[in-house]
Amino acid sequence: MSATQRLAELGIAIPEVAKPVASYLPATTTGNLVFTAGQLPFVNGVLPATGKVGSAVSADNAQGFARTAVLNALAAIETAIGSVDRITRIVKLVVFVASEPDFTGQPGVANGASDVLVEIFGDAGRHARSAVGVAVLPLDAPVELELVVEYV
Repeated sequence: MSATQRLAELGIAIPEVAKPVASYLPATTTGNLVFTAGQLPFVNGVLPATGKVGSAVSADNAQGFARTAVLNALAAIETAIGSVDRITRIVKLVVFVASEPDFTGQPGVANGASDVLVEIFGDAGRHARSAVGVAVLPLDAPVELELVVEYV
């Protein structure tokens, strides 16, 4: 089953590509890899929440924001290569979580992105990953992520 068919089956729509907030490309290719810029959980150009996870933002909500951000990453990839159906493997996911100093649930937040990639791409969606707590992210976003994929 193609990624496009699986997305339809799951009722997931790839959003429009989020406009860069500075001087960079949303995604770039080299060889058979696509690297995304940091993707925020924009919904129709707006962040659904701001602040740190562990105080202003719950871990559960942050997990949902990670899911949104990875769909934004897929939109950037689709624009770069023409179709998510060309993705053959999710290689690496890096998730940054704006965290209160005592919040240690970054891996659970990152699961919001990881789980949907596996739902869409099956075994090809299983990937290496880092989940990193940081003091602050651009625009005071609670989550930002980068994705590296292989494509044909």
